[in-house]
Amino acid sequence: MSVSIARKTLIHEWRRFLPAIVAVGFSGVLMIVQGALLLGIIGSNALYVTQSSAQYWVGFPGTQSVDLGRPISAGIATSLYMESNISHVERFLLGSGDWRGARRGGTSINIVGIDARPRSVGLSLVVPASMRDLLQQSGTALMDATDRHKLAVDVGDTAEINGRRIRIVGMIEGLRGLGGVNIITSIDTARSLDNALGATDNVTYYLYTVTKFGPEDAIRERLNNPGGIPRFHVWSAPELAGMSIKYWLLESGAGIAFIFATIIAMLVGALVTSQTLMAAVAGSIPQYATLRALGVSFKGLRAIVIEQAAWVGVLGLLVGAVFSTAAALIARIYSVPFELRTSIILAASTVVLAVAFAAGLFALRRLQHADPATLLR
Repeated sequence: MSVSIARKTLIHEWRRFLPAIVAVGFSGVLMIVQGALLLGIIGSNALYVTQSSAQYWVGFPGTQSVDLGRPISAGIATSLYMESNISHVERFLLGSGDWRGARRGGTSINIVGIDARPRSVGLSLVVPASMRDLLQQSGTALMDATDRHKLAVDVGDTAEINGRRIRIVGMIEGLRGLGGVNIITSIDTARSLDNALGATDNVTYYLYTVTKFGPEDAIRERLNNPGGIPRFHVWSAPELAGMSIKYWLLESGAGIAFIFATIIAMLVGALVTSQTLMAAVAGSIPQYATLRALGVSFKGLRAIVIEQAAWVGVLGLLVGAVFSTAAALIARIYSVPFELRTSIILAASTVVLAVAFAAGLFALRRLQHADPATLLR
């Protein structure tokens, strides 16, 4: 009976419950979009790792984020080559420079030096073998397509980095970072562009992979405990990516501000949902009072309200899902970091439905001890 009455009430009083459905949809969109932006933005801080296929990264001890790597000695490669189960070792350089193009003034950029061999693992998910072959030419570089307007440059154009000429030979997708424009070059070109990289043979990271049946944990344990003062540290790719995300999220002012904004978005969404649904339920108090006068128990009324809240929540979330998907498509078109995960959708749905149930029951509580005759006046 409760389900039938709940549905009939929603259909008959749809004008009263429509604002609640819209409010639930708005709240869902607000929470989902804010959460997806948060995940997308914090994930951008680990792109060097997540867009590479290396299993392990070797860097300076105490590094907090992949983009904050410090130089380590080139001699460390000897320790890696001594491990027979390490199948591949390559260098990875991070530098900086001042970009000056023909159509745009100076811009600070990040220089990323990778191994230009076809089967290299550094940035292998965004730089295919055909583009790596182009990087083997001296003075050539790649960049993310979303940054072409920022630097006012296109494929085939030339510019200067730190006073040295560079030619853009290709555009990639998926390396738009938070800390500025990424310019990808070969190891040799990177050293020629940044004096700090070219002064020594030091590298920012060594990347390595282990053979199929190699004892990965044992190798890492030996490398991380050489005895004496540690000259380097080995992280697995997921570990270094997690460290980078955690650093941006909890240590940087921008990350903390974004968390605060996300919490505010959740509170606003919950408040809008609760107030609108409470008003809708409160407007139906005379109908509930009639049911009480006819002998329906308060437990039965509670079941009706919960059913109505569930329908309002589901319909509102369907509306929210449509607009969230549209937001994701727009973000993809404009290359905005937007990671629409199932976990975000489920979390937002849980919060919205819980608030809807609580708001409905809270609005109904005045019926519990009130005289039905009084409420019917």
